[in-house]
Amino acid sequence: MGSSDYVIGVDVGTGSVRAALVSAAGTMVKSAVKEIKTWNPKPNFHQQSSEDIWNAVCATVTEVCNGIEKTAVKGIGFDATCSLVVLDKKLQPLSVSPNGEQTQNVILWMDHRAEKEAEFINKLNHPVLKYTGGKISLEMETPKLLWLKRNLFDTCWKQAGHFFDLPDFLTWRATGAFSRSLCSLVCKWTYVAYPDGDCNEDSYGWNLDYFQQLGLEDLSENNWEKIGSIVKSPGDPCGHGLDKKAALELGLAEGTAVGASIIDAHAGGLGLIGLQSDIVPPSFETRIGLICGTSTCYMCVANKPLFVEGVWGPYYSAMVPQMYLNEGGQSVSGKLIDFIIDNHSATPSIKEKLPSKMSIYEYLSSVLNSLAEKSNVENVDELTKDLHVWPDFHGNRSPLADPSLKGMICGLTLSSTEEDLAILYLAALQSLSYGARHILETLQDAGYEKFRALLVCGGLSKSPLFMQTLANCLQTPVLRQDSQDSVLLGAAMLGAYASGIYASVADAMSSMTGSAQVTLPKTVLKDYNQRKYNVFKKMVSDQKDYKLMMEGKTSNINGKSQ
Repeated sequence: MGSSDYVIGVDVGTGSVRAALVSAAGTMVKSAVKEIKTWNPKPNFHQQSSEDIWNAVCATVTEVCNGIEKTAVKGIGFDATCSLVVLDKKLQPLSVSPNGEQTQNVILWMDHRAEKEAEFINKLNHPVLKYTGGKISLEMETPKLLWLKRNLFDTCWKQAGHFFDLPDFLTWRATGAFSRSLCSLVCKWTYVAYPDGDCNEDSYGWNLDYFQQLGLEDLSENNWEKIGSIVKSPGDPCGHGLDKKAALELGLAEGTAVGASIIDAHAGGLGLIGLQSDIVPPSFETRIGLICGTSTCYMCVANKPLFVEGVWGPYYSAMVPQMYLNEGGQSVSGKLIDFIIDNHSATPSIKEKLPSKMSIYEYLSSVLNSLAEKSNVENVDELTKDLHVWPDFHGNRSPLADPSLKGMICGLTLSSTEEDLAILYLAALQSLSYGARHILETLQDAGYEKFRALLVCGGLSKSPLFMQTLANCLQTPVLRQDSQDSVLLGAAMLGAYASGIYASVADAMSSMTGSAQVTLPKTVLKDYNQRKYNVFKKMVSDQKDYKLMMEGKTSNINGKSQ
């Protein structure tokens, strides 16, 4: 490892592409960001363009490498959202849009068009579904593939040459190699991967019976070529590195090593799980990573396979080599906070008077502090005693695995001041934290050790209020990486391993992760948050009762059956 060796991490999120130039020791030297487009042609349809995404990748990589010798960059790693990319037989974009826009060839992860297909798959109760918490999510790829075959058979399905998870599209675009990442396939495509002898699995790889029951058996042609016949572990070298075309577009040397990709949240897990802190045990099994963006993904690993209802996995070696990954999630988190703020009547007047360097989140935190002092409340947490939120405005991913659930707010008044918005903002942060507790308790009930620390990265982690709220609601220390971006760092680790700077992904993790900032819980709030958590769980129970009442199946008012 030379002192001037660098690697690049590229992260394709929901709304932007980011790239970072990272030293071999894990120091982030420079980063860049470029927005990408999303089209929403009808409710629940969210589409992107793979060419728009690749152009943004090229722009950000070129920017961070400006002034650096090409040969100093030894490797590059990609992560991305688990979105579905479709190419035709000539490897050109093939539309997934009901309106036929050719460039819109990506079904975004949060697209919910395949709800009926997911319901159909779940009724089959096929054995492969035990790796998805017992239910397939409509955010995964096989429901979306089934939707394409049912709805765009002539214009898309018959013309398709390859279906990629977006992270794998990026490595193909960079190298020309058609390999797929084990991470993408096992987590989102129902590919089965276990070491010899584990779980007594009858099959390894693609389960033909599953695809036959779905009516997608044509994907098995030519050794599953359309969806992946060459599978690599994250960070394994792809092809012969950057091909000539991609090297020119990225401003890098031809042959620069490219590591097999990883899903964005899993990259965050890689960058987080090895964080160093004196106050928590070093064991990976006692830590859980929260990767916060538009949604939040929960990443935890164990030395043995644990099946958890409503939680995806176990997935062998999908994130940390030779360990079993379980993945929980909240379908919206950052998006929920933005939605609540953007749709409140007090927001425009707040934005008009905001100081240039202050975010609205910081402003609302200051309002809460002032309000607590004015109300003679010792902790701002207690300002929400009469306001409660159930956060599933876009359905529940874990642990209930119910995309039909809706958001709930209890305790609204006719007032709409900035103080009301601040309290609602805090109540929403608390609801996300109680959702985290719900997921952690489900994992622990299934066999995980008690989690001793939450490792957090992403947008919400930049909020001191959220970090303290999370610690208080779960009564658990919360760790945030010192001055680093965990997702970009995790992607860079793949490039560091692929290039040979490190002998394994695990070596890259131990050498590049760094230290943590720690937020400790306020124990005085334990009872208050227990009461709020009890309300939280009662809200979803009530919502289910309301649904049954409206369906005419049952009704219970004041304890009396009607």
